[in-house]
Parts: sequence; structure tokens; C-alpha cells
Amino acid sequence: MKLTSNAFSHSSQIPERFTCEGDNVSPALTWSDAPKETKSFALIVHDPDAQKKNGFVHWIAYNIPADTNEIPEGRAATGSMQSMFMEGMNDSGKTGYTGPCPPSGSHRYFFRLYALRKRLELSPGATYSQVLESMQDVIIEEAEIMGTYAKRSQRAA
Repeated sequence: MKLTSNAFSHSSQIPERFTCEGDNVSPALTWSDAPKETKSFALIVHDPDAQKKNGFVHWIAYNIPADTNEIPEGRAATGSMQSMFMEGMNDSGKTGYTGPCPPSGSHRYFFRLYALRKRLELSPGATYSQVLESMQDVIIEEAEIMGTYAKRSQRAA
């Protein structure tokens, strides 16, 4: 399975548009070669470099239908995709996408897509730990793309 974005390539800088210094919208994501037995997908965007014990979760989307192979730019489920999938609670205390906004230095942002054997039996607003626990024995395959970001003031220093 392969996950890509037309907004940035693996290990490159995430454009400002998708961060707290820009429009704070989710980048377009596309995937291919999902396993045939996939019943749903889950997506987690995580910053392991954050000064928090387990990093910082920026976006959790789950119960993405198996026949889906993309999430268009700016299409968090709070908008036109609302009936398409559910979103969990990010570490900002909100559902939906919260873009990169590192307090210092350059951080890595991992966009991980999971192909699952079933839909997750979770309500909207599930926490990161609830989603991870629910996925534990049903992950078939995963794919990731990683981008980096440093705030303008940090890049200029």
C-alpha cells in the first residue's frame, strides 16, 4: 500500500498553507494498492518530536470506507466529508485537522494510513488511545508519508 500527497513529498517540508501559519487545512492524500480484504481505513497524523510524553496527535480519521482512495485537500470530516468518515479528538482537544505548529525547531509529521479488517466500533470524537486499542488486532497493512515543518521565525534564525 502506498500513501502520497500532491502537497509534499516524503521527507520534504510541508507547505505553510497546511500549518498554523497558513490556512490550517489538511493536505490532499491519495493511496493505492490497498489489500483486497480491507473493510475500512484509519488515518493518524502524529508529531513524535513534540514536547509531550507520546508526541502530539494532529488528526485522527477512521471508518474511511474501503472503496475510498483519497481525502481531498481541506476535506476534514467536519466539512463536506462528514458522512464519509469519523474523526477523533486530537491533542488540541478538538475533532478535525490541526496543522503543524511546532513551538521550536523543525518537527516531523507522520501521516499514517491503516488498512483494517473491519470498521471500528467507536463513536465520533474517540481518543488516540481508544483508536489504537480498537485497531490493535485488525490492521492488515499500513503506509506512511512524513513531512517536516519549522515556523517562519525558526527558519529565519
